[in-house]
Amino acid sequence: MLKQALRKAGVLAVFVQVLLLQPTLAQVGPGTQWTKDGYAYMHVQQDEIVQTDLRDPSKEVTLVSKAMLTPQGQTAPIKVRRFSFSDDGNKVLIQTNTKKVWRYDTRGDFWVYDINAKSFKQLGKDRPASSLMFAKFSPDGTRVAYVSEHNLFVEDLAAGTNKALTTDGTDKLINGTFDWVYEEELDCRDGFRWSPDGKSLAYWQLDATKTKNYLMLNTTDALYPFTVPVEYPVVGEDPSRCRIGVVPAQGGATKWMDVPGDAVQHYIPRMEWAANSNELIIQQLNRRQNESKIILCTANTGASKAISTETDKAWIDAKAEAVGWNWIEGGKRFLWLSEKDGWRHIYALSRGGQEKLLTKGNYDVISLEAFNEKEGVIYFMASPENATQTYLYKVALKGGNAERVTPKDLAGTNGYDISPNGRIALHTFSNSSTYPVSDVVSLPEHKRLNGGETPAQARSLKLPKPEFFQVKTVDGITMDGWMVKPTNFDATKKYPIVFYVYGEPASQTVTDRFGTGANRLYNGSMADDGYIYVSVENRGAPAPKGREWRKSVYHKLGQLNIRDQAMAAKEILKRPYVDTTRVAVWGWSGGGSSTLNLLFQYPQIYKTGISIAAVDNQLNYDNIYQERYMGLLPEDRDYFVKGSPLNYAQNLRGHLLLIHGTGDDNVHYNNAEQMINALIANNKPFQLMAYPNRTHSISEGEGTSRHLATTYTQFLKEHCPPGAR
Repeated sequence: MLKQALRKAGVLAVFVQVLLLQPTLAQVGPGTQWTKDGYAYMHVQQDEIVQTDLRDPSKEVTLVSKAMLTPQGQTAPIKVRRFSFSDDGNKVLIQTNTKKVWRYDTRGDFWVYDINAKSFKQLGKDRPASSLMFAKFSPDGTRVAYVSEHNLFVEDLAAGTNKALTTDGTDKLINGTFDWVYEEELDCRDGFRWSPDGKSLAYWQLDATKTKNYLMLNTTDALYPFTVPVEYPVVGEDPSRCRIGVVPAQGGATKWMDVPGDAVQHYIPRMEWAANSNELIIQQLNRRQNESKIILCTANTGASKAISTETDKAWIDAKAEAVGWNWIEGGKRFLWLSEKDGWRHIYALSRGGQEKLLTKGNYDVISLEAFNEKEGVIYFMASPENATQTYLYKVALKGGNAERVTPKDLAGTNGYDISPNGRIALHTFSNSSTYPVSDVVSLPEHKRLNGGETPAQARSLKLPKPEFFQVKTVDGITMDGWMVKPTNFDATKKYPIVFYVYGEPASQTVTDRFGTGANRLYNGSMADDGYIYVSVENRGAPAPKGREWRKSVYHKLGQLNIRDQAMAAKEILKRPYVDTTRVAVWGWSGGGSSTLNLLFQYPQIYKTGISIAAVDNQLNYDNIYQERYMGLLPEDRDYFVKGSPLNYAQNLRGHLLLIHGTGDDNVHYNNAEQMINALIANNKPFQLMAYPNRTHSISEGEGTSRHLATTYTQFLKEHCPPGAR
């Protein structure tokens, strides 16, 4: 979830660099391969799979050596991209030769090493190279299921034979995985699940045959240009038809679940087997995404019943928790997050729909991290007093008052990867003035077991020095912000100010973590060159400040969030050391849209803007994201128009640089072209930098990142000159 949000905000590269500075422990990430006792983890080290005891890292055991990973007739081991062990620990499934499917390299080749038989075999050898996806062992470890070219297969490991469980898969009829928009906006990728008894598989099927292709034009990779189709439903276009089926693992007819409601006008973002039962549990959203139903389906009959229905005047967030569907009491109840009382809290729901609030109070549960049923405790992230920070809390499984677990001296951003036994965790910590530190802690006492040293290469870095503050606008809205002042700051002088903005519900910009206040696009030091660098957090940002804060932008994205930013800027510009004639703003993706709206709607405040990969017209963007916040066509069309920068292009008075990649499959280049036409029609001079065939990250190709930074820096210095006056 964080990765997607940062990518949308255009600042992922900063935090990728941060992670590279952390010790190995921090790189395990949320996909940690824990041992069953929860005291050790398995990871790739120098082309081998090793096991490390977290209580004593010197106790390291090689589980799968280079020799084991070297196929017969070859001299070098395969490169391990991902791996997983069978439940009995006797086999390991390895993914290699991976290829990207839009964002992530989920396609590849899979091999199985059998530790007892000392055999190493490739799966799906009759399938195209690097075409296998999401391979996973059956519960008994004798078979592996995977997706290839939108069909589902099961391979018998002993016999070495595979069987297609679906045969109707095409580019547009998708079995066991998802289309572009489900992947992008609902984080759905792996689209099938083994049943607990291993006798069948449940899977999603998406029918995108009526979804129009957006044709991106590739003019650089061949002498003759060619189109790259993306099944992309824009605002107002129907989503793919979605349904859930159960198919026998040995092959046979699929039993489709009888889920109420139109299969096109509803989404199914979550599906799992309901604990150790013959039932599936799914979450269904209506097209407006303001009604969420939890439905139990009987696998062999397809019969379904809704056990819980939740509605919201705005929208309901529906993305899977890191710990999956959280069953307790032997499958009688499960844990669920909801904002129904105005704050995001944890509830326990029964199969019959009875619910109990477990966390109570005027604070948000940021995420549910783990639960230890034996000890009767739930661990979750929260920050009741400071929305820029994150801490670990615990609450009794039966409910009650929450207790902070993170020590008071670790003020800033904390992250945890908690082991299955709930007694040990990989912990990361940083704040705006502290380099990232990783250690291993015991829970719940949070005693450090090992780690905690700052990497030597990190100590040599020069950190920006942001000051956190709050600003109250004329509308009575109190907003968090940070400011990096110029080096050798002199309050009697006046300095140019640059605002960094995102502004949409996918990400926060004001967080107390390492890297805050840095600008990766600026060549050199903004502080040394005499800029004030600032970011403020408007309503609608996913900060832990309650439902009303986050959802007040419903129908008003591009208006209310923009006014918040502008009114905060007006207050900041009252400070005597700010030069109101040199005011710049920039952002990426949603931040690019916010930049344009600020420059156009409040030209008396902002004099210079750099907009990167912006949605210039909300009617151009994908339906799941934009309709979630703005409504449906035709009845809500006016909200989309009023929230779009394109509607205000005639108001441009300052200096504008538009930047966009022509190969952007997320925010298509036609956004920039529509804005270009509007500016031309209104005789508004501007500058444009189009990057041929680059995606939303504008990172591909030799020298691209360097050129982007040079272009950004040169434009900023020219139109918002640095230095004190």
